[in-house]
Amino acid sequence: MPEITNPRELFLHELGDILYVEQKLADEVLPKLISEVSDDEFRNGLEGHLRETRGHVENVKKVFAELDEMPKAEPCLGFEGLKKEHDKLKSETTPDLIDSVDLGAAARTESYEIAAYEGLRRMAKALGEDRAVDLLDKNLAEEKEALRLVEKIATRVSKESAQALA
Repeated sequence: MPEITNPRELFLHELGDILYVEQKLADEVLPKLISEVSDDEFRNGLEGHLRETRGHVENVKKVFAELDEMPKAEPCLGFEGLKKEHDKLKSETTPDLIDSVDLGAAARTESYEIAAYEGLRRMAKALGEDRAVDLLDKNLAEEKEALRLVEKIATRVSKESAQALA
């Protein structure tokens, strides 16, 4: 990998990271989660977020275009670690806890994306890329709302699981 030597190059690399994450979520992760969860509210939320995620991919590509750059996804080690952690936990968990495992993974992923978009937004603003800031703000707002919904559903599912033990 070439050395990153200036703020614009770092911004492009980080933008490539989030493109990788959003593409993996849209193409692989969210469809898989949708197929395995049993909670209807969670499944509906995932389906809605899948639609949003496809829009996030397009917005990130538009940011690349604003910068006169070709979109280039950069493998994101942080996201891959989150996926590995989820898969390991899922393999060690009974089927009746899959929704809880997936809700935890969704919350961690949304938090990761929020941190990435906040950093990208700061960099874009510092670089004077106002149109990029607007596109990144749109994705950031949707990620924050997705996390809010995941946390709400996780609270309910956790209570229901605990009550089932009583």
